[in-house]
Amino acid sequence: METVLAEILDRRAATPQRLLAAMRHAVLGGGKRLRPFLTVETAVLCGANAAIAMPAAAAIELLHCYSLVHDDLPSMDDDDLRRGQPTVHKAFDEATAILAGDALLTLAFEAMADDGAHPLPETRARLTLGLARAGGMTGMVGGQMLDLAAEGRWGAARLTPDDILHLQALKTGALLAFSVEAGGLAAGADAGLQARLAQYGKAVGGAFQIADDILDHEADAATLGKRAGKDAEKGKGTLVTALGLTEARAICDRLIDDAIAALDCFGAEAETLRDAARFVGARRS
Repeated sequence: METVLAEILDRRAATPQRLLAAMRHAVLGGGKRLRPFLTVETAVLCGANAAIAMPAAAAIELLHCYSLVHDDLPSMDDDDLRRGQPTVHKAFDEATAILAGDALLTLAFEAMADDGAHPLPETRARLTLGLARAGGMTGMVGGQMLDLAAEGRWGAARLTPDDILHLQALKTGALLAFSVEAGGLAAGADAGLQARLAQYGKAVGGAFQIADDILDHEADAATLGKRAGKDAEKGKGTLVTALGLTEARAICDRLIDDAIAALDCFGAEAETLRDAARFVGARRS
């Protein structure tokens, strides 16, 4: 995936060099690459060659990286550290970071809609539509807006656990769930398999954010590669603050169990995706 992402960026050599350097800093600075992994492994599980899902996987990761650049801005979460290195607005400047994020967002859609992204035009269209929905106002961007509101920026906010789960399903869960859906789409999976994959992706997406909230409460910056304890500082709505660590862990564990159960129809061939779900629940960074 690193090679694919680097090639996509390097094909844009005519881009202003400071902008391209900031984009490369945002994309090629490490990371778990969980979303593209899910896309590729889901496609393989559905009987396709990994190569057919690579363009979609790369597009999803580009959109994810844009979201991190903007999420770290002073007007958002105001973070100085990401993946163990300075955030883009610290390594460059705020204006460059905004433009780098904008460029990565549009590049994600260019990569997904490109003729080389999938041999079938209707599949490219479905993948591009799915990316827009997962990343837009009814997905990640909408969730980020709810997250800012939960900090009390525009008045007192009292979130119930259900409110928090809805927020997280949009902000984090939507793109993770689409990462799984995209693999099925790229492979041409039938409606029955796609339904089971959707159950898996939704559960993994929910568990990922809860695990992230637990890590923010327990881990340190050296382990996380980013600032720890920021949720409590900003008064963010999380299940940890609403229900406590024990109950938050219990919900996370139940979601992991749900994700694993959703793959029953695939048999032993789905063990890689089951391991991915277990990793989400047990990760330490």
